[in-house]
Amino acid sequence: MSSGYPHDTDHQPAIVALGGGHGLYATLSAVRRLTRNVTAVVTVADDGGSSGRLRSELGVIPPGDLRMALAALAADDNAVSVWTKTIQHRFGGTGALAGHSVGNLILAGLNEVLGDPVTALDEMARLLKISGRVLPMASIALDIEADVSGLEADPRVSRCIRGQVAVATTPGKVRRVRLIPADPPACTDALTAIDHAELVVLGPGSWFTSVIPHMLVPELLDSLTTTRARKVLVLNLAAEPGETAGFSAERHLHVLSQHAPTFVVDDVIVDSGSVPEGREREHLVRAARALGAQVTFADVAEPGVSQHHPGKLAAVLRPLAGRITGKRRMSPPIGMSGDGQSVLVERGARRGDDS
Repeated sequence: MSSGYPHDTDHQPAIVALGGGHGLYATLSAVRRLTRNVTAVVTVADDGGSSGRLRSELGVIPPGDLRMALAALAADDNAVSVWTKTIQHRFGGTGALAGHSVGNLILAGLNEVLGDPVTALDEMARLLKISGRVLPMASIALDIEADVSGLEADPRVSRCIRGQVAVATTPGKVRRVRLIPADPPACTDALTAIDHAELVVLGPGSWFTSVIPHMLVPELLDSLTTTRARKVLVLNLAAEPGETAGFSAERHLHVLSQHAPTFVVDDVIVDSGSVPEGREREHLVRAARALGAQVTFADVAEPGVSQHHPGKLAAVLRPLAGRITGKRRMSPPIGMSGDGQSVLVERGARRGDDS
């Protein structure tokens, strides 16, 4: 039975996907259709649910988002599919295990036995026959802290909110986020993967708690800034209650730029049904130009649900994976696979280094 990856005889571009949760799951489900050489770089600031409990009780890196990334890249043969379902299984009932995911417990156990979270992830990747790697963005568990307005009588007053869950569910407006500690040690294997990547994909996902945190690890931002890979930003289909309620697509780009002024991207992928034609698209294209990017409007949504369709997203990413920026030789653009979807590209001029 097929593993779900391209054939070994095909060119296998090195693709790195960054994010967390369901957004990263969607990206990985897409890019695994393009290459066997996938590296997932995952946020490690979750403090809720099973991950939060294991983090608090055992001092481990929160395993939930890492587990989901492993499941997204797992081979789809019959033997592995049982393991994939098992690691995603969540215990019910009211006992001590209630709410825990089996995969979270296995990762926590492997971490204790092997003494290293990356080695533990590689071991589970072998179990799931993954061609690629899943890595934490930092080698320690992190906390997210945010300045949030709208919680006091005076809307101009901001309050400091700490914790990923608290930030993600706040009824106020998130103004800025930061990591604790502010200068955490990045995962060295993640830095190497980014340095050697041909395509880097950031997003979709919870903007302040899954996407922007990658920009806040100094070593990671440095690698993302200097890599010669083509960098692609995938925007969310809609604003999220709490974190980005009321945000336009343009606002997502402004917030990213505020947190990482030196970061530039080559392409921004936007679902064509999420941003109406006219002034809103014009504003988005202008904001993308400030990041040095061109905007691709395409149908990338799963019908009837607010999530990205892996096949549609893969079709948009496929030609981008064939275009390498920087000092590497530019490969000729690869045509879209024929699934009949139309793509509109709005081009923006590249910018130089920020001054």
